[in-house]
Amino acid sequence: MNWRGVSVRDPKSLGFFLGFLLFYCNSLISVGASIHEYKNEAFTPQMKSFFFHGGSEGLYASKAVAGKPSSEEKSYRGRSFIRFESITFRRTKESSLKHNEIQPNTGVVEAIIVEVKDRERIGGSYLNSDELCCTPELAKGGSCKLGEVLIQQNPDNPEWPKRTQTSFAGQNEEAQMITLTVDINSTGMYYLYFMFCDPQLEGTLIRGRTVWRNPDGYLPGKMSPLMTFYGLMSLAYLVLGLVWFLRFVRFWKDVLQLHYYITAVIALGMCEMALWYFEYANFNSTGSRPMGITMWAVTFSAMKKTVSRLLLLVVSMGFGVVKPTLGGITSKVLLLGIIYFAASEALELVEHLGSINDFSGKAKLFLVLPVALLDACFILWIFSSLSKTLEKLQIRKSLAKLELYRKFTNALALSVLVSVAWIGYELYFNATDPLSELWQRAWIIPAFWTMLAYVLLAVICVLWAPSHNPTRYAYSEETGDDFDEEGVPLTGSAMKITADTTTKLERKERKVSTASDHVLGLEEDIEEDKRE
Repeated sequence: MNWRGVSVRDPKSLGFFLGFLLFYCNSLISVGASIHEYKNEAFTPQMKSFFFHGGSEGLYASKAVAGKPSSEEKSYRGRSFIRFESITFRRTKESSLKHNEIQPNTGVVEAIIVEVKDRERIGGSYLNSDELCCTPELAKGGSCKLGEVLIQQNPDNPEWPKRTQTSFAGQNEEAQMITLTVDINSTGMYYLYFMFCDPQLEGTLIRGRTVWRNPDGYLPGKMSPLMTFYGLMSLAYLVLGLVWFLRFVRFWKDVLQLHYYITAVIALGMCEMALWYFEYANFNSTGSRPMGITMWAVTFSAMKKTVSRLLLLVVSMGFGVVKPTLGGITSKVLLLGIIYFAASEALELVEHLGSINDFSGKAKLFLVLPVALLDACFILWIFSSLSKTLEKLQIRKSLAKLELYRKFTNALALSVLVSVAWIGYELYFNATDPLSELWQRAWIIPAFWTMLAYVLLAVICVLWAPSHNPTRYAYSEETGDDFDEEGVPLTGSAMKITADTTTKLERKERKVSTASDHVLGLEEDIEEDKRE
């Protein structure tokens, strides 16, 4: 048996595979944090059995705790576990009436915890059978008990995979699972399944919850390194903001309007990283994601992504360098930004307010595609604008501005090449690790994009840093820049340059006028001499 829950080579398994995906998509809303809640969820048929996926997370092994913990900490600190709380199974009334009231066992539901490396131990492969449940033939041989799920115990750890059974008594419609805590003593990716083999239990529902905890808190395994990462990125943005602020204050009389936009992106980045850190810290300590902090973190993240892309776009268009305003395309730029913000916000909400299972669902594909297409639009527009800006600067022989934009273009091109390579690696990573066996390295994928955005912002800060001579990069009519578009000039410096240019032109006109008068005066004297 190929255990991912399915084998996609036969029609029945393929149908189950699609059913599993649909079920998982449906469970996105009902599962939150490291507390997996089940609200009258149904079991899915598969290979003469019925199963419900209770969750999956990367868990680190429990570790020894130094010192003497308090009584409250004793049951949690340093422990890694899965705890079953108020798990109740409810079968249909028709199913319960098929049994006698005095029968002690009229149906069994099993909770099975399996580490992903032991997945082949679920099913009858060790008995050369394709069955998932014990059949009468196998039971006669003494290999299993009739009606139970076939499990081959690990010889190195006989208690695993972990099986816990809950039985219905007589004609009772409900069966309560005992409150149970399963300690995790081996680091790995763990899956929880609730299963039964009795076809008479078809229609059974499950409610209750399970609590999953790592030694250092409730964060799922692949998310826990991100808390430290966001803390470090908060400090990185703080350092960048401090350096930028000092230069901004030092040359505040000469700042350009573009500098205000860069400042806004830095501020958004600081808020975004700080909010994500506090959101993860709260999640780690309580096991639940605080709706308020998460919503703010998601919103600031979407805002920062949008403003960062708009900043790259307007810089590429030469805003403040070869043109004082964006003119007629301002509305198009703003429209693209608004659409991107909405799409990014929706995707972030699904990712962070949905399921926390440590494997990615395909339900969010319809939200990923719009964001990917809009990113492609940004990239095409940015490089198209850069090409036009470089062409204008070459024609006008603005060497300082041309050198600035060449450096910016090289940095942007390098970031795109690195991004394409990383996307290829990400696709390879997801394709070769469908069961999240490499969960301990998965945090690097989202961390890379955060780091890349920070590096690009730092490059822009270096290239467009406030200085005592900002006019060499600012828009100037003396360079022959076009002023056909409507709008307000970019800076006071640009206005000053325009005024200086006008003054110079007036002086030239006066000189020409004086020279003309002088020539005319000479001509009149010559004519008078001739008359005499």
